[in-house]
Amino acid sequence: MDVLCRDVFRSGLLYACLVIAVSCANLVRGQTSRASDQNSPQIPNEIIKEEVPPKEPFWFEHAKTCLADSSDRFFEGLKDTFLRTDNMVALLLAGGASVAMHNERTDEHIASHLRRHRGLSNFWDETFNITGSPATHFSAAALWYVISAENQDELNRQRAITMFSALSVTGTMTMGLKAARHNDTPNGDNWSWPSAHTSSSFTVASVLHEFYGLKVGIPAYALASLVAYRMMDAGDHWASDIVFGATLGWVVGHTMAGKHKELEIAGFQLMPYFGNINEPAIGISLVKRF
Repeated sequence: MDVLCRDVFRSGLLYACLVIAVSCANLVRGQTSRASDQNSPQIPNEIIKEEVPPKEPFWFEHAKTCLADSSDRFFEGLKDTFLRTDNMVALLLAGGASVAMHNERTDEHIASHLRRHRGLSNFWDETFNITGSPATHFSAAALWYVISAENQDELNRQRAITMFSALSVTGTMTMGLKAARHNDTPNGDNWSWPSAHTSSSFTVASVLHEFYGLKVGIPAYALASLVAYRMMDAGDHWASDIVFGATLGWVVGHTMAGKHKELEIAGFQLMPYFGNINEPAIGISLVKRF
């Protein structure tokens, strides 16, 4: 838990610096614009009818509705994930496998072997620990959102919201199960089952797989697997923690990203529009089936 809190603090500090940097960039841009206005011919005050207030950064305007969008998708994700029969079967099988592994002392045998044969050096151990941290994933999703909103990229803005919502569902379920199970790790720490690093990493990999296919999904799954191995190699988790955590992340990521794979606004699907011979144009169209 100390490591998780430290990662949350570091990632939060990084995100705060990012927000300040973006805001400062907009402030400098506004100051430059005002300096240009000062060099231009002055307009008499009586001609100016109304002073236009300074505009907020574009990403900040969207961020006002982001929390509402994320909360809606959070509850939709909970319902879609845990009311589907196939998802519940997968989670029950993973839970049963976890119980069997722990009761049959398979966990102890694997942990004992890894203690004698550490596979990762200190550098890679810390690298995969930070890479697989839920705090890192939430910060990356927030950065994705800010950049997409600032560039007025609606597709990636919606995908960032989906990623953030999927991580929220996974994190909530993981922490709830940890509190309910409350077992010790091989290192003697609390809240072992399931592994938060593993569930969060496989959520990210599953969402990217849905959005970009196997060309991105396979490397993402490979990285998530390395994070899972690191958690066992360092003695932070039992193998049973990894099995259920990976299944939980896979189920939540595919369910939520699969539903929001196509860009929608207010229930309308966004489609490209190229006009016709008589009226050439490029834009988007809103399509909805009734």
